[in-house]
Amino acid sequence: MHQFQPYPANLFETNPFTKIGSDWMLITAGDKEKANTMTASWGGFGVLWGKNVAYIFVRESRYTKEFLDKKDTFSLTFFEGHKMDLKYLGAVSGRNEDKLANAHLTLNYAGDIPFIDEGNLIFLCKKLSATPITTEQFCDPSVAEFYKNGDFHTMYVGEITQILAR
Repeated sequence: MHQFQPYPANLFETNPFTKIGSDWMLITAGDKEKANTMTASWGGFGVLWGKNVAYIFVRESRYTKEFLDKKDTFSLTFFEGHKMDLKYLGAVSGRNEDKLANAHLTLNYAGDIPFIDEGNLIFLCKKLSATPITTEQFCDPSVAEFYKNGDFHTMYVGEITQILAR
């Protein structure tokens, strides 16, 4: 296992458009008995309700959503490299195989919050809200093209309780 150190939020400087949109992240939820992870490229960081937050979007069909809905915490893991692993983890389901083992990645834990040990930047989050997205909420009808198959997202907002860096 790698060693991680707390990283002060006020020192965090990155471009979220590349960090999330191009480099991608892994969303991990569960506990020490069972956890799952998925690749994501939709989300962001900001301040909401007086707290530093991360917001993520997870489709109804994703196995990780079951873990997010059952638990009060989740993590976001960012990497330098590992793009092929992230592609693989986004393409297969943890329902059908041990995709972390197949990607040669390892679960680690901060308390009970699972994260991926090979990452270099980890956001530990406490879930604040879960909001299902529906077509009635679209102000721009072109957004509907992302939901032609009816597999909608839920937006999760999590308070960033700690940032860890390797």
